[in-house]
Amino acid sequence: MEKLKLLIIQPQKIFLETEFDDIIIPGKDGDFGVFYGHTPFISVIRPGILEIYNNSEVTKCAIHDGYVTVENNIVTILCEVVEKADEIDKTRAEAAKERAEKRIKSNQDEVDFRRAEIALRKAIARIAIS
Repeated sequence: MEKLKLLIIQPQKIFLETEFDDIIIPGKDGDFGVFYGHTPFISVIRPGILEIYNNSEVTKCAIHDGYVTVENNIVTILCEVVEKADEIDKTRAEAAKERAEKRIKSNQDEVDFRRAEIALRKAIARIAIS
């Protein structure tokens, strides 16, 4: 099976550079897969779980936002935050989830519900892979 190349770039470093078989990415309009020979495109990434499949191994990362491009069997992800399971403090993520849920349920005018919803999605992604 032919491999694709993956490059995940954060502002301060290259998080990951590898080859893989296929990948599931949390896109703005839902999760999508990329396989060898995929049509070129660009998409926005939403907070969620990034799944990288290589042979029989699956690597899962929590990703919070960014952009992805696919071209010539190269997947390039530009993002602020991406974390592997061993980098996540589950207790802290659960506390963040509770705070976000309280803000959403509060129904107060000064609450930024969109921001609270994004915080909730980030916490859920972290908890799911930790």
